Amino acid sequence: MAKYSVNLMQRAFRDLDDIYNHIADDFKEIGTAEKMADVLEEAIFSLEEMPYRGSIRRTGAFANRGYRQLFVKNFTIVYRIDEPRKMVIIVTI
Repeated sequence: MAKYSVNLMQRAFRDLDDIYNHIADDFKEIGTAEKMADVLEEAIFSLEEMPYRGSIRRTGAFANRGYRQLFVKNFTIVYRIDEPRKMVIIVTI
């Protein structure tokens, strides 16, 4: 099976930072913030080998336009697959 590259759009990077900062600053839980960031990053990079494992997004933003979603705890990773380039593009979390 071909391995895909994973690219995060700027918005996805901001989302990761915002999630981390929200947990670390608002709840004063730095360890929990680090664990959540690790869990999300692990899920994102697991798409290198199994990009089609997320379901097709049928509701909400990016619905019915070829985007997929992967649920991780209370978060949804929204992405699309560029098959010709073997690339997974993370749009938002």
